[in-house]
Amino acid sequence: MNKEVLNTAIQDFINNNLNSDISSLLLKGTAFDTVDTKEIIEQIEAKKKSENKLPTWFNTPNIYYPNKLNIEQTSSEITAQYKSQLVSGSSLIDLTGGLGVDSYYFSKTIKSVTHCEVNSRLSNIASYNFEQLTAFNINTTNEDGLEYLRNTRKVYDWIYIDPSRRHNTKGKVFYLKDCLPNITEHIDSLFKHSNNILIKASPMLDITVGLSELKFVKEIHIVAINNDVKELLFILENGYQETIGVKTINIRKNTDETFAFNLNEEEHTVATFGDLQNYLYEPNAAILKSGAFKIVSHKLKVDKLHKHSHLYTSTELIDFPGRRFKILEAIPYNKKLVEKSLKNKKASISTRNFPETTNQIKKKFKIKDGGNLYVFFTTNFNNEKIVILCNKA
Repeated sequence: MNKEVLNTAIQDFINNNLNSDISSLLLKGTAFDTVDTKEIIEQIEAKKKSENKLPTWFNTPNIYYPNKLNIEQTSSEITAQYKSQLVSGSSLIDLTGGLGVDSYYFSKTIKSVTHCEVNSRLSNIASYNFEQLTAFNINTTNEDGLEYLRNTRKVYDWIYIDPSRRHNTKGKVFYLKDCLPNITEHIDSLFKHSNNILIKASPMLDITVGLSELKFVKEIHIVAINNDVKELLFILENGYQETIGVKTINIRKNTDETFAFNLNEEEHTVATFGDLQNYLYEPNAAILKSGAFKIVSHKLKVDKLHKHSHLYTSTELIDFPGRRFKILEAIPYNKKLVEKSLKNKKASISTRNFPETTNQIKKKFKIKDGGNLYVFFTTNFNNEKIVILCNKA
Protein backbone atom coordinates (compact mmCIF):
# COMPACT_ATOMS: atom_id res chain seq x y z
CA MET A 1 0.00 0.00 0.00
CA ASN A 2 1.19 3.47 -0.88
CA LYS A 3 0.82 5.54 2.30
CA GLU A 4 1.27 8.74 0.31
CA VAL A 5 -2.44 8.26 -0.47
CA LEU A 6 -3.07 9.26 3.15
CA ASN A 7 -1.58 12.72 2.59
CA THR A 8 -4.10 15.35 3.74
CA ALA A 9 -4.31 17.06 0.35
CA ILE A 10 -4.89 13.73 -1.45
CA GLN A 11 -7.51 12.67 1.09
CA ASP A 12 -9.28 16.00 0.57
CA PHE A 13 -9.18 15.44 -3.19
CA ILE A 14 -10.66 11.95 -2.77
CA ASN A 15 -13.46 13.18 -0.51
CA ASN A 16 -14.27 16.11 -2.79
CA ASN A 17 -14.54 13.89 -5.87
CA LEU A 18 -16.62 10.97 -4.63
CA ASN A 19 -19.45 11.97 -6.96
CA SER A 20 -17.28 13.14 -9.86
CA ASP A 21 -17.25 11.48 -13.27
CA ILE A 22 -14.42 8.93 -13.19
CA SER A 23 -13.73 9.12 -16.93
CA SER A 24 -13.27 12.89 -16.71
CA LEU A 25 -10.93 12.53 -13.73
CA LEU A 26 -8.82 10.01 -15.62
CA LEU A 27 -8.57 12.33 -18.63
CA LYS A 28 -7.67 15.39 -16.58
CA GLY A 29 -5.30 13.54 -14.26
CA THR A 30 -4.16 14.92 -10.91
CA ALA A 31 -1.45 17.29 -9.78
CA PHE A 32 0.07 14.94 -7.20
CA ASP A 33 3.60 13.67 -7.85
CA THR A 34 3.76 11.03 -5.13
CA VAL A 35 0.64 9.10 -6.11
CA ASP A 36 -0.41 7.89 -9.54
CA THR A 37 -3.79 9.13 -10.79
CA LYS A 38 -5.03 5.54 -11.15
CA GLU A 39 -4.28 4.89 -7.47
CA ILE A 40 -6.36 7.90 -6.48
CA ILE A 41 -9.20 6.84 -8.77
CA GLU A 42 -9.08 3.38 -7.18
CA GLN A 43 -9.50 4.99 -3.74
CA ILE A 44 -12.41 7.13 -4.96
CA GLU A 45 -14.25 4.18 -6.53
CA ALA A 46 -13.73 1.90 -3.54
CA LYS A 47 -14.70 4.55 -0.99
CA LYS A 48 -17.85 5.39 -2.94
CA LYS A 49 -18.83 1.70 -2.98
CA SER A 50 -18.30 1.60 0.79
CA GLU A 51 -20.69 4.45 1.57
CA ASN A 52 -23.75 2.23 2.10
CA LYS A 53 -22.10 -1.17 2.50
CA LEU A 54 -19.37 -0.16 4.98
CA PRO A 55 -20.50 3.11 6.62
CA THR A 56 -18.07 2.72 9.55
CA TRP A 57 -15.14 2.56 7.13
CA PHE A 58 -16.59 5.36 5.01
CA ASN A 59 -17.02 7.69 7.98
CA THR A 60 -13.65 6.94 9.60
CA PRO A 61 -10.84 9.34 8.58
CA ASN A 62 -7.75 8.03 6.77
CA ILE A 63 -9.10 4.60 5.85
CA TYR A 64 -7.07 2.98 3.08
CA TYR A 65 -9.21 1.15 0.53
CA PRO A 66 -8.34 -1.88 -1.59
CA ASN A 67 -9.69 -2.08 -5.13
CA LYS A 68 -13.45 -1.93 -5.62
CA LEU A 69 -13.63 -5.70 -6.39
CA ASN A 70 -12.51 -6.41 -2.81
CA ILE A 71 -15.29 -4.12 -1.57
CA GLU A 72 -17.83 -5.96 -3.71
CA GLN A 73 -16.72 -9.35 -2.40
CA THR A 74 -16.57 -8.50 1.30
CA SER A 75 -19.38 -8.92 3.80
CA SER A 76 -21.52 -5.87 4.46
CA GLU A 77 -21.49 -4.39 7.94
CA ILE A 78 -25.10 -5.51 8.38
CA THR A 79 -24.34 -9.19 7.77
CA ALA A 80 -21.05 -9.02 9.67
CA GLN A 81 -22.86 -7.66 12.71
CA TYR A 82 -25.40 -10.49 12.45
CA LYS A 83 -22.62 -13.10 12.37
CA SER A 84 -20.98 -11.55 15.43
CA GLN A 85 -24.10 -12.43 17.41
CA LEU A 86 -23.65 -16.12 16.61
CA VAL A 87 -20.27 -16.53 18.34
CA SER A 88 -19.03 -16.17 21.91
CA GLY A 89 -15.96 -16.86 24.01
CA SER A 90 -12.48 -15.41 24.20
CA SER A 91 -10.80 -16.45 20.92
CA LEU A 92 -11.68 -16.73 17.23
CA ILE A 93 -9.60 -17.22 14.10
CA ASP A 94 -10.78 -15.90 10.74
CA LEU A 95 -9.06 -18.13 8.18
CA THR A 96 -9.97 -16.03 5.13
CA GLY A 97 -9.80 -12.53 6.57
CA GLY A 98 -9.86 -10.38 3.44
CA LEU A 99 -10.58 -6.71 4.14
CA GLY A 100 -11.50 -7.68 7.71
CA VAL A 101 -15.12 -6.58 8.01
CA ASP A 102 -16.15 -9.86 9.66
CA SER A 103 -13.08 -9.87 11.92
CA TYR A 104 -13.86 -6.32 13.02
CA TYR A 105 -17.36 -7.26 14.15
CA PHE A 106 -16.19 -10.52 15.73
CA SER A 107 -13.76 -8.39 17.76
CA LYS A 108 -16.72 -6.65 19.37
CA THR A 109 -17.91 -10.00 20.76
CA ILE A 110 -14.68 -11.99 21.11
CA LYS A 111 -11.76 -10.99 23.34
CA SER A 112 -9.02 -11.92 20.82
CA VAL A 113 -9.41 -12.33 17.03
CA THR A 114 -6.76 -13.67 14.64
CA HIS A 115 -7.10 -12.39 11.06
CA CYS A 116 -5.39 -14.56 8.41
CA GLU A 117 -5.02 -13.25 4.86
CA VAL A 118 -2.70 -14.77 2.25
CA ASN A 119 -2.70 -11.66 0.02
CA SER A 120 0.06 -9.45 1.48
CA ARG A 121 -1.39 -6.16 0.20
CA LEU A 122 -4.86 -6.92 1.57
CA SER A 123 -3.37 -8.10 4.85
CA ASN A 124 -1.42 -4.85 5.22
CA ILE A 125 -4.48 -2.76 4.39
CA ALA A 126 -6.63 -4.64 6.91
CA SER A 127 -3.97 -4.32 9.62
CA TYR A 128 -3.63 -0.58 9.03
CA ASN A 129 -7.41 -0.03 8.97
CA PHE A 130 -7.93 -1.94 12.22
CA GLU A 131 -5.71 0.66 13.89
CA GLN A 132 -7.79 3.51 12.47
CA LEU A 133 -10.92 1.72 13.72
CA THR A 134 -9.29 1.23 17.17
CA ALA A 135 -9.82 -2.54 16.92
CA PHE A 136 -6.68 -3.36 18.89
CA ASN A 137 -7.73 -6.90 19.84
CA ILE A 138 -7.31 -8.18 16.27
CA ASN A 139 -3.99 -9.83 15.44
CA THR A 140 -3.21 -9.95 11.71
CA THR A 141 -1.01 -12.47 9.97
CA ASN A 142 -0.10 -12.57 6.28
CA GLU A 143 -0.54 -16.32 5.90
CA ASP A 144 -2.87 -18.91 4.46
CA GLY A 145 -5.27 -19.64 7.31
CA LEU A 146 -5.17 -23.41 6.94
CA GLU A 147 -1.38 -23.38 6.82
CA TYR A 148 -1.32 -21.20 9.92
CA LEU A 149 -3.43 -23.77 11.79
CA ARG A 150 -1.19 -26.63 10.66
CA ASN A 151 1.76 -24.92 12.30
CA THR A 152 0.16 -24.15 15.63
CA ARG A 153 -1.21 -26.08 18.56
CA LYS A 154 -3.55 -23.28 19.56
CA VAL A 155 -7.19 -24.09 20.25
CA TYR A 156 -9.84 -21.44 19.58
CA ASP A 157 -13.40 -21.01 20.76
CA TRP A 158 -14.44 -20.46 17.13
CA ILE A 159 -13.10 -20.89 13.61
CA TYR A 160 -14.63 -18.76 10.86
CA ILE A 161 -14.10 -19.38 7.17
CA ASP A 162 -15.49 -17.74 4.03
CA PRO A 163 -14.26 -19.84 1.10
CA SER A 164 -13.86 -18.05 -2.23
CA ARG A 165 -16.75 -18.84 -4.54
CA ARG A 166 -14.72 -18.37 -7.72
CA HIS A 167 -12.78 -21.18 -9.32
CA ASN A 168 -9.91 -20.82 -11.79
CA THR A 169 -11.61 -22.89 -14.47
CA LYS A 170 -15.28 -23.02 -13.51
CA GLY A 171 -16.08 -19.37 -12.77
CA LYS A 172 -18.77 -19.08 -10.12
CA VAL A 173 -19.35 -22.32 -8.22
CA PHE A 174 -22.25 -23.63 -6.15
CA TYR A 175 -20.66 -26.55 -4.27
CA LEU A 176 -18.52 -26.19 -1.16
CA LYS A 177 -16.08 -28.74 -2.58
CA ASP A 178 -15.42 -26.43 -5.55
CA CYS A 179 -14.64 -23.39 -3.40
CA LEU A 180 -11.16 -22.23 -2.41
CA PRO A 181 -10.18 -23.58 0.00
CA ASN A 182 -12.17 -26.80 -0.24
CA ILE A 183 -13.55 -26.76 3.28
CA THR A 184 -14.98 -30.28 2.97
CA GLU A 185 -11.45 -31.73 2.93
CA HIS A 186 -10.39 -29.96 6.11
CA ILE A 187 -13.28 -30.38 8.56
CA ASP A 188 -11.54 -33.03 10.67
CA SER A 189 -8.32 -31.03 10.95
CA LEU A 190 -10.26 -27.88 11.85
CA PHE A 191 -12.00 -29.68 14.70
CA LYS A 192 -8.55 -30.30 16.22
CA HIS A 193 -8.35 -26.55 16.79
CA SER A 194 -11.94 -25.72 17.76
CA ASN A 195 -15.24 -27.37 18.61
CA ASN A 196 -17.17 -24.65 16.79
CA ILE A 197 -16.93 -23.71 13.11
CA LEU A 198 -18.88 -20.99 11.30
CA ILE A 199 -18.90 -21.29 7.50
CA LYS A 200 -20.16 -18.61 5.13
CA ALA A 201 -21.38 -20.18 1.88
CA SER A 202 -22.72 -18.82 -1.37
CA PRO A 203 -26.40 -17.82 -1.19
CA MET A 204 -26.75 -19.87 -4.39
CA LEU A 205 -25.70 -23.08 -2.61
CA ASP A 206 -28.47 -25.66 -2.32
CA ILE A 207 -28.94 -26.31 1.40
CA THR A 208 -29.39 -30.05 0.85
CA VAL A 209 -26.11 -30.15 -1.07
CA GLY A 210 -24.36 -28.24 1.71
CA LEU A 211 -25.64 -30.67 4.33
CA SER A 212 -24.45 -33.63 2.25
CA GLU A 213 -20.93 -32.13 2.09
CA LEU A 214 -20.62 -31.26 5.79
CA LYS A 215 -20.99 -33.05 9.12
CA PHE A 216 -21.95 -32.08 12.65
CA VAL A 217 -24.14 -29.23 11.36
CA LYS A 218 -26.01 -27.67 14.29
CA GLU A 219 -27.63 -24.61 12.73
CA ILE A 220 -28.25 -23.03 9.36
CA HIS A 221 -28.79 -19.27 9.10
CA ILE A 222 -30.19 -17.61 5.98
CA VAL A 223 -29.60 -13.87 5.96
CA ALA A 224 -31.43 -11.57 3.55
CA ILE A 225 -31.32 -7.77 3.29
CA ASN A 226 -34.41 -6.12 1.81
CA ASN A 227 -35.61 -9.48 0.48
CA ASP A 228 -32.32 -10.34 -1.22
CA VAL A 229 -30.52 -13.38 0.24
CA LYS A 230 -26.93 -12.34 0.94
CA GLU A 231 -25.46 -15.12 3.08
CA LEU A 232 -25.97 -18.77 3.87
CA LEU A 233 -24.28 -19.73 7.14
CA PHE A 234 -23.54 -23.17 8.58
CA ILE A 235 -22.66 -23.63 12.26
CA LEU A 236 -20.83 -26.87 12.99
CA GLU A 237 -20.30 -28.25 16.50
CA ASN A 238 -17.90 -31.15 16.99
CA GLY A 239 -19.85 -34.38 17.50
CA TYR A 240 -23.29 -32.77 17.14
CA GLN A 241 -25.93 -35.29 16.00
CA GLU A 242 -29.24 -33.72 17.07
CA THR A 243 -31.84 -32.10 14.85
CA ILE A 244 -30.65 -29.13 12.78
CA GLY A 245 -32.11 -25.72 13.52
CA VAL A 246 -32.84 -23.30 10.68
CA LYS A 247 -33.10 -19.57 11.32
CA THR A 248 -34.17 -17.11 8.63
CA ILE A 249 -33.90 -13.35 8.85
CA ASN A 250 -34.88 -10.65 6.39
CA ILE A 251 -33.30 -7.40 7.56
CA ARG A 252 -35.28 -4.31 6.60
CA LYS A 253 -34.81 -0.64 7.45
CA ASN A 254 -37.37 -0.49 10.24
CA THR A 255 -37.86 -4.13 11.21
CA ASP A 256 -36.41 -7.62 10.96
CA GLU A 257 -38.56 -10.51 9.74
CA THR A 258 -37.52 -13.72 11.48
CA PHE A 259 -38.74 -17.30 11.25
CA ALA A 260 -37.16 -20.36 12.83
CA PHE A 261 -37.82 -24.09 12.61
CA ASN A 262 -36.11 -27.47 12.78
CA LEU A 263 -35.43 -29.46 9.62
CA ASN A 264 -37.27 -32.49 10.94
CA GLU A 265 -40.33 -30.29 11.61
CA GLU A 266 -40.59 -29.38 7.94
CA GLU A 267 -40.16 -33.02 6.94
CA HIS A 268 -42.98 -34.27 9.20
CA THR A 269 -45.44 -31.37 9.03
CA VAL A 270 -48.57 -31.45 6.88
CA ALA A 271 -49.66 -28.11 5.42
CA THR A 272 -53.32 -27.13 5.21
CA PHE A 273 -54.73 -26.14 1.82
CA GLY A 274 -57.75 -23.99 1.10
CA ASP A 275 -59.56 -21.49 -1.10
CA LEU A 276 -58.61 -17.85 -1.17
CA GLN A 277 -59.85 -15.92 1.85
CA ASN A 278 -59.39 -12.20 2.61
CA TYR A 279 -55.62 -11.91 2.69
CA LEU A 280 -52.72 -13.23 0.63
CA TYR A 281 -49.14 -13.76 1.86
CA GLU A 282 -45.87 -14.18 0.01
CA PRO A 283 -42.92 -15.43 2.14
CA ASN A 284 -39.72 -13.41 2.06
CA ALA A 285 -36.66 -14.61 0.14
CA ALA A 286 -34.94 -16.08 3.21
CA ILE A 287 -37.92 -18.36 3.94
CA LEU A 288 -38.20 -19.37 0.29
CA LYS A 289 -34.50 -20.26 0.34
CA SER A 290 -34.96 -22.31 3.52
CA GLY A 291 -37.70 -24.52 2.03
CA ALA A 292 -39.98 -23.89 5.02
CA PHE A 293 -43.17 -24.27 3.03
CA LYS A 294 -45.24 -26.65 5.16
CA ILE A 295 -44.10 -25.41 8.57
CA VAL A 296 -45.09 -21.82 7.66
CA SER A 297 -48.65 -23.02 7.08
CA HIS A 298 -48.65 -25.00 10.33
CA LYS A 299 -46.99 -22.47 12.66
CA LEU A 300 -48.71 -19.35 11.35
CA LYS A 301 -52.08 -21.03 10.80
CA VAL A 302 -52.46 -19.97 7.16
CA ASP A 303 -53.72 -22.09 4.27
CA LYS A 304 -51.48 -22.86 1.32
CA LEU A 305 -52.90 -22.30 -2.16
CA HIS A 306 -51.06 -25.23 -3.76
CA LYS A 307 -48.18 -27.57 -2.92
CA HIS A 308 -45.88 -25.74 -5.35
CA SER A 309 -47.31 -22.20 -5.30
CA HIS A 310 -45.84 -21.06 -1.95
CA LEU A 311 -48.56 -18.48 -1.44
CA TYR A 312 -50.77 -18.46 1.66
CA THR A 313 -54.15 -17.08 2.66
CA SER A 314 -56.17 -16.30 5.79
CA THR A 315 -59.42 -14.66 6.86
CA GLU A 316 -57.83 -12.33 9.41
CA LEU A 317 -54.68 -10.28 8.78
CA ILE A 318 -51.68 -11.71 10.67
CA ASP A 319 -48.07 -10.69 11.27
CA PHE A 320 -46.28 -12.54 8.46
CA PRO A 321 -42.56 -12.74 7.50
CA GLY A 322 -43.01 -11.47 3.96
CA ARG A 323 -45.38 -9.39 1.88
CA ARG A 324 -49.04 -9.08 2.93
CA PHE A 325 -51.90 -8.25 0.59
CA LYS A 326 -55.62 -7.50 0.81
CA ILE A 327 -57.35 -9.53 -1.90
CA LEU A 328 -59.58 -7.39 -4.14
CA GLU A 329 -60.63 -9.95 -6.72
CA ALA A 330 -59.76 -13.46 -7.90
CA ILE A 331 -60.64 -14.63 -11.41
CA PRO A 332 -59.98 -17.72 -13.49
CA TYR A 333 -57.09 -17.41 -15.94
CA ASN A 334 -59.17 -16.50 -18.97
CA LYS A 335 -57.96 -14.05 -21.62
CA LYS A 336 -61.19 -12.02 -21.76
CA LEU A 337 -61.60 -11.89 -17.99
CA VAL A 338 -57.99 -10.85 -17.45
CA GLU A 339 -58.20 -8.17 -20.14
CA LYS A 340 -61.40 -6.83 -18.58
CA SER A 341 -59.90 -6.64 -15.08
CA LEU A 342 -56.52 -5.21 -16.10
CA LYS A 343 -57.41 -3.03 -19.06
CA ASN A 344 -55.46 0.24 -19.04
CA LYS A 345 -54.15 -0.44 -15.55
CA LYS A 346 -50.67 -0.31 -14.10
CA ALA A 347 -49.70 -3.22 -11.89
CA SER A 348 -46.86 -5.16 -10.31
CA ILE A 349 -47.00 -8.69 -11.75
CA SER A 350 -45.79 -11.84 -9.99
CA THR A 351 -46.01 -15.50 -10.94
CA ARG A 352 -45.94 -18.52 -8.63
CA ASN A 353 -46.27 -22.04 -10.02
CA PHE A 354 -47.47 -20.69 -13.36
CA PRO A 355 -46.52 -21.74 -16.93
CA GLU A 356 -45.86 -18.21 -18.23
CA THR A 357 -43.25 -15.69 -17.12
CA THR A 358 -44.00 -12.20 -15.88
CA ASN A 359 -42.56 -10.71 -19.09
CA GLN A 360 -44.75 -12.95 -21.24
CA ILE A 361 -47.82 -11.95 -19.24
CA LYS A 362 -47.05 -8.21 -19.38
CA LYS A 363 -46.55 -8.41 -23.13
CA LYS A 364 -49.63 -10.57 -23.69
CA PHE A 365 -52.00 -8.29 -21.75
CA LYS A 366 -50.12 -5.01 -22.35
CA ILE A 367 -49.68 -4.35 -18.64
CA LYS A 368 -47.43 -1.50 -17.57
CA ASP A 369 -45.41 -1.53 -14.36
CA GLY A 370 -46.38 0.75 -11.50
CA GLY A 371 -49.37 1.77 -9.45
CA ASN A 372 -50.72 0.27 -6.24
CA LEU A 373 -52.18 -2.86 -7.81
CA TYR A 374 -50.44 -6.21 -7.29
CA VAL A 375 -51.41 -9.17 -9.44
CA PHE A 376 -50.45 -12.80 -8.86
CA PHE A 377 -50.75 -15.38 -11.61
CA THR A 378 -50.72 -18.74 -9.88
CA THR A 379 -52.33 -22.18 -9.42
CA ASN A 380 -54.78 -23.13 -6.66
CA PHE A 381 -55.12 -26.46 -4.83
CA ASN A 382 -57.60 -27.68 -7.50
CA ASN A 383 -54.85 -27.21 -10.10
CA GLU A 384 -56.75 -24.31 -11.65
CA LYS A 385 -54.86 -21.34 -13.07
CA ILE A 386 -56.08 -18.20 -11.32
CA VAL A 387 -55.33 -14.46 -11.20
CA ILE A 388 -55.40 -12.65 -7.86
CA LEU A 389 -55.70 -8.84 -7.74
CA CYS A 390 -54.51 -7.24 -4.47
CA ASN A 391 -53.41 -4.12 -2.65
CA LYS A 392 -50.70 -4.12 -0.02
CA ALA A 393 -52.13 -4.72 3.44
